[in-house]
Amino acid sequence: MNNSQFLAILKESFITYLKTGARSNKKLEVLHGAISQDLQTRLNDKKYSVYSLGFGIGKEHKIIGRYVDKAVDITIAENDSPVAGIAVKYVMSNYSQNSNNYFENMLGETANIRSAQIPYFQIFVIPDKIPYFDKDGDIIKWETVTEHNLKKYIKLSNDNIETFLHTPNKTLVFIVHIQDKNVSAKIDDKRGYEEYYLHNDFDMTVSALNFDFGNTIVYNDYDTFIQKVIYAIKSL
Repeated sequence: MNNSQFLAILKESFITYLKTGARSNKKLEVLHGAISQDLQTRLNDKKYSVYSLGFGIGKEHKIIGRYVDKAVDITIAENDSPVAGIAVKYVMSNYSQNSNNYFENMLGETANIRSAQIPYFQIFVIPDKIPYFDKDGDIIKWETVTEHNLKKYIKLSNDNIETFLHTPNKTLVFIVHIQDKNVSAKIDDKRGYEEYYLHNDFDMTVSALNFDFGNTIVYNDYDTFIQKVIYAIKSL
């Protein structure tokens, strides 16, 4: 799967989210399932199995962590024994409200798995402009991704993964741009947002934003990231 194919999956996942709601697993089945299928194809060896929603048996697999067992978004097993995990986060709205929680949870789950001697990877996807809904579903502002939003990821990208076990072995940061066909459309609330994108054509492309990430983060390059995951697994 290359960037164009990955973008098509992200668009399909986004549309599924609009149709089924934030609490439904359907959007995860689309995205996690496609990544898992790609991993299984690239591993190309019967000794490897990939587990996630939307692929194979359709269930997540638990990895035994150092502190707690964790049901991981995507688990790669060799001869039925987990050898790597990938966490996937696709942010659709209200990023600033939750950004610290997302990041802290990521650090904690990574440390738990990597301390058990199992490589752990992260995929973080976000549009470069997303709505911020209040409790009534009204859009009170549009958030734009900036270097300030990502400074913790930039710092993380320069970590030594052998020293800091809370740092993923590799992280994919993938920022997309949703290009409206009707730039004059006025969207005021969640229902209008859903209706607009479900009934109007739009493009999803790689964002033109540039950031100075270090070598633990792969930026806007799905294929390179997956190649590195495959290399790490086969090097075990």
